[in-house]
Amino acid sequence: MAATNPISAKQFQQRVLNWFKQYGRKNLPWQQNKSPYQVWLSEVMLQQTQVSTVIPYFNRFIKRFPTLTTIADADLDEILGLWTGLGYYARGRNLHRCAQTIEKEYAGKFPKDLKKLQNLPGIGRSTAGAILALGFSKYAPILDGNVKRVLSRFHAINGWSGLIEINKKLWGLSEHYTPTKNVSDYTQAMMDLGALICTRTQPKCKQCPLQTHCLAYNTTNPTNFPSPKPSKKLPTRSIQMLILINKQREILLEKRPPCGIWGGLWSLPECSVSENVKKFSEEHYFCKTEKPNKQTQIRHTFSHFHLNIEPVLMMVKKWHPPVMESNRIVWYKIGQLNEKGLAAPVKKLIKQLNKTSLL
Repeated sequence: MAATNPISAKQFQQRVLNWFKQYGRKNLPWQQNKSPYQVWLSEVMLQQTQVSTVIPYFNRFIKRFPTLTTIADADLDEILGLWTGLGYYARGRNLHRCAQTIEKEYAGKFPKDLKKLQNLPGIGRSTAGAILALGFSKYAPILDGNVKRVLSRFHAINGWSGLIEINKKLWGLSEHYTPTKNVSDYTQAMMDLGALICTRTQPKCKQCPLQTHCLAYNTTNPTNFPSPKPSKKLPTRSIQMLILINKQREILLEKRPPCGIWGGLWSLPECSVSENVKKFSEEHYFCKTEKPNKQTQIRHTFSHFHLNIEPVLMMVKKWHPPVMESNRIVWYKIGQLNEKGLAAPVKKLIKQLNKTSLL
């Protein structure tokens, strides 16, 4: 079948809006009593995360933090505790900072200006556009993963979207097609179209309102677009994690630095795989321990490397001087660990040990 020319912006918009009216998602939690606050919270959570994963987290957050002010006034530990398992924890830290900045600089109200929104912690161009379009019904293009996929296929654009020239081209198309009226419905429609129809691996082209003018559909296999990110082999790092437990069934937790992996979360003490763990725990945490009990290794993969974790369980006979609760180190009751913002592998390790009755 010969390639067809893409349709006008007005025709594109109308087809997308007609489809949305009949098939679009209108019952997502953040679409009920919609506000800029709910749009912002959902958009931050949805960055690199599936809707089905986000829904329970969003519901818990809204129940605990019904307003922007409640997030701004909250302790970061509590925010990260609710965020645990959602990944990309910088989003949770930025959520807190962003709320505090809006409270301080904008009297608790989201600014209606694209540049001002983009200057807030954790808000990029596409998230800022979504807040304006969905929260304020103001003209503002977006370019999340779903919209990138729809536009890349509709125009059969070769090249990874992370490349500057490809990203610029996609933004130009998003600006071209985004209407000045019905912008909220159109923006949601484009996200829904990418999520429900123009999916990554098995697009439902026969149900797509843009099929007849989609260049990828008419010229080749649609899944060839957009071009994937060039693959590279991830390096591997290895550490030991120390599970130090005292006679009161308390576990030693250490707060991670605010930046870097698991920034601001509570984790287990760690050392290199070549370290003597008994000596390390005594020198750094003043713990006299029983014989180390090595557990099954687990692997945690980040976007830029694999981390092999060798857990070592050690019962603490005594500590001197005692490790007192501070901003960085604390003994915590095992049964109350769900109250803490824990790094995902730590949560997994403790869950596994609970099953084996070793805790």
